[in-house]
Amino acid sequence: MADEEVRFRRAAGQDVEALSALTTTAYQHYIPRIGRPPAPMEKDFAEAVRDDEVWVAVQDGAIIALIVLAWEPDHLLVQNLAVLPSAQGRGIGTALLALAEDKAERRGLPELRLYTNEAMTENIAYYPRRGFTETHRAGQGGYRRVFFTKPLG
Repeated sequence: MADEEVRFRRAAGQDVEALSALTTTAYQHYIPRIGRPPAPMEKDFAEAVRDDEVWVAVQDGAIIALIVLAWEPDHLLVQNLAVLPSAQGRGIGTALLALAEDKAERRGLPELRLYTNEAMTENIAYYPRRGFTETHRAGQGGYRRVFFTKPLG
Protein backbone atom coordinates (compact mmCIF):
# COMPACT_ATOMS: atom_id res chain seq x y z
CA MET A 1 0.00 0.00 0.00
CA ALA A 2 1.30 3.46 -0.92
CA ASP A 3 1.79 6.10 1.75
CA GLU A 4 -1.31 8.13 2.48
CA GLU A 5 -1.31 11.72 1.26
CA VAL A 6 -0.22 14.34 3.79
CA ARG A 7 -3.20 16.20 5.23
CA PHE A 8 -3.23 19.40 7.25
CA ARG A 9 -5.62 20.10 10.11
CA ARG A 10 -5.95 22.15 13.24
CA ALA A 11 -4.52 20.45 16.33
CA ALA A 12 -6.87 19.42 19.12
CA GLY A 13 -6.58 18.49 22.78
CA GLN A 14 -6.07 14.80 22.03
CA ASP A 15 -2.93 15.74 20.01
CA VAL A 16 -1.00 17.26 22.93
CA GLU A 17 1.09 14.18 23.71
CA ALA A 18 1.96 13.65 20.03
CA LEU A 19 2.92 17.33 19.63
CA SER A 20 5.29 17.09 22.58
CA ALA A 21 6.82 13.83 21.32
CA LEU A 22 7.28 15.24 17.80
CA THR A 23 8.99 18.35 19.16
CA THR A 24 11.34 16.29 21.33
CA THR A 25 12.30 14.11 18.36
CA ALA A 26 12.77 17.09 16.04
CA TYR A 27 14.84 19.20 18.46
CA GLN A 28 16.79 16.78 20.68
CA HIS A 29 19.90 16.85 18.49
CA TYR A 30 20.26 20.58 19.24
CA ILE A 31 20.74 20.05 23.00
CA PRO A 32 24.54 19.56 22.74
CA ARG A 33 24.87 22.68 20.55
CA ILE A 34 22.78 24.91 22.81
CA GLY A 35 23.78 23.34 26.13
CA ARG A 36 20.18 22.81 27.22
CA PRO A 37 16.84 21.83 25.67
CA PRO A 38 15.68 24.27 22.98
CA ALA A 39 12.68 26.38 24.02
CA PRO A 40 10.18 24.44 21.84
CA MET A 41 10.94 21.27 23.82
CA GLU A 42 9.66 22.99 26.95
CA LYS A 43 6.44 24.28 25.34
CA ASP A 44 3.16 23.55 27.08
CA PHE A 45 1.24 22.15 24.12
CA ALA A 46 -2.05 21.96 26.02
CA GLU A 47 -1.76 25.72 26.46
CA ALA A 48 -0.68 26.22 22.83
CA VAL A 49 -3.65 24.26 21.48
CA ARG A 50 -5.96 26.26 23.75
CA ASP A 51 -4.46 29.77 23.36
CA ASP A 52 -2.64 29.84 20.03
CA GLU A 53 -3.32 28.34 16.64
CA VAL A 54 -1.59 24.99 16.14
CA TRP A 55 -1.73 23.14 12.82
CA VAL A 56 -0.40 19.68 12.08
CA ALA A 57 0.58 17.62 9.07
CA VAL A 58 -0.77 14.08 9.29
CA GLN A 59 0.23 11.04 7.26
CA ASP A 60 -0.82 7.44 7.78
CA GLY A 61 -2.66 8.52 10.93
CA ALA A 62 0.43 10.02 12.57
CA ILE A 63 1.37 13.67 13.16
CA ILE A 64 4.60 14.28 11.28
CA ALA A 65 4.91 18.08 11.55
CA LEU A 66 3.47 21.08 13.37
CA ILE A 67 3.34 24.84 13.26
CA VAL A 68 2.37 27.08 16.18
CA LEU A 69 1.02 30.50 15.23
CA ALA A 70 0.41 33.52 17.46
CA TRP A 71 -1.67 36.43 16.19
CA GLU A 72 -0.25 39.90 16.84
CA PRO A 73 -1.89 43.20 15.82
CA ASP A 74 0.56 43.85 12.97
CA HIS A 75 1.92 40.39 12.07
CA LEU A 76 1.56 36.65 12.46
CA LEU A 77 4.32 35.07 14.55
CA VAL A 78 5.47 31.54 13.82
CA GLN A 79 6.38 30.36 17.30
CA ASN A 80 7.41 26.88 16.27
CA LEU A 81 7.81 24.88 13.07
CA ALA A 82 8.87 21.27 13.59
CA VAL A 83 9.02 18.34 11.18
CA LEU A 84 9.99 14.81 12.16
CA PRO A 85 13.48 14.03 10.83
CA SER A 86 12.04 11.10 8.85
CA ALA A 87 9.64 13.48 7.06
CA GLN A 88 12.10 16.30 6.33
CA GLY A 89 13.03 17.24 2.77
CA ARG A 90 9.54 16.59 1.40
CA GLY A 91 8.23 20.17 1.44
CA ILE A 92 6.05 19.73 4.53
CA GLY A 93 7.64 22.62 6.44
CA THR A 94 7.30 24.82 3.37
CA ALA A 95 3.63 23.84 3.07
CA LEU A 96 3.01 24.75 6.72
CA LEU A 97 4.70 28.12 6.20
CA ALA A 98 2.47 28.68 3.14
CA LEU A 99 -0.56 27.90 5.30
CA ALA A 100 0.60 30.55 7.80
CA GLU A 101 1.15 33.08 5.01
CA ASP A 102 -2.32 32.44 3.63
CA LYS A 103 -3.90 32.92 7.07
CA ALA A 104 -2.00 36.18 7.65
CA GLU A 105 -2.88 37.53 4.21
CA ARG A 106 -6.57 36.71 4.72
CA ARG A 107 -6.49 38.86 7.86
CA GLY A 108 -4.74 41.64 5.98
CA LEU A 109 -1.51 41.41 7.96
CA PRO A 110 1.58 42.77 6.23
CA GLU A 111 4.15 40.24 7.43
CA LEU A 112 5.04 36.89 8.90
CA ARG A 113 7.72 36.82 11.61
CA LEU A 114 9.68 34.04 13.27
CA TYR A 115 12.87 33.39 15.16
CA THR A 116 15.28 30.53 15.62
CA ASN A 117 18.23 29.78 17.85
CA GLU A 118 21.67 30.91 16.64
CA ALA A 119 22.89 27.32 17.08
CA MET A 120 20.27 26.02 14.64
CA THR A 121 22.33 26.83 11.57
CA GLU A 122 20.16 24.65 9.33
CA ASN A 123 17.18 26.90 10.12
CA ILE A 124 19.20 30.07 9.53
CA ALA A 125 19.88 28.76 6.01
CA TYR A 126 16.34 27.36 5.52
CA TYR A 127 14.24 30.47 6.12
CA PRO A 128 15.91 32.81 3.59
CA ARG A 129 15.30 30.16 0.91
CA ARG A 130 11.60 30.60 1.73
CA GLY A 131 11.60 34.39 1.36
CA PHE A 132 12.46 35.42 4.92
CA THR A 133 15.00 38.14 5.71
CA GLU A 134 17.05 38.23 8.88
CA THR A 135 16.27 41.41 10.82
CA HIS A 136 18.47 41.08 13.89
CA ARG A 137 20.03 38.83 16.53
CA ALA A 138 19.44 39.20 20.23
CA GLY A 139 19.21 37.39 23.51
CA GLN A 140 15.68 36.44 24.54
CA GLY A 141 14.55 34.15 27.33
CA GLY A 142 18.12 33.03 27.94
CA TYR A 143 18.62 31.97 24.30
CA ARG A 144 20.56 33.61 21.46
CA ARG A 145 17.98 34.10 18.71
CA VAL A 146 17.97 35.09 15.07
CA PHE A 147 14.85 37.01 14.02
CA PHE A 148 13.31 36.91 10.55
CA THR A 149 10.48 38.62 8.69
CA LYS A 150 8.68 37.98 5.41
CA PRO A 151 6.57 40.73 3.84
CA LEU A 152 3.22 39.55 2.51
CA GLY A 153 0.90 40.70 -0.20
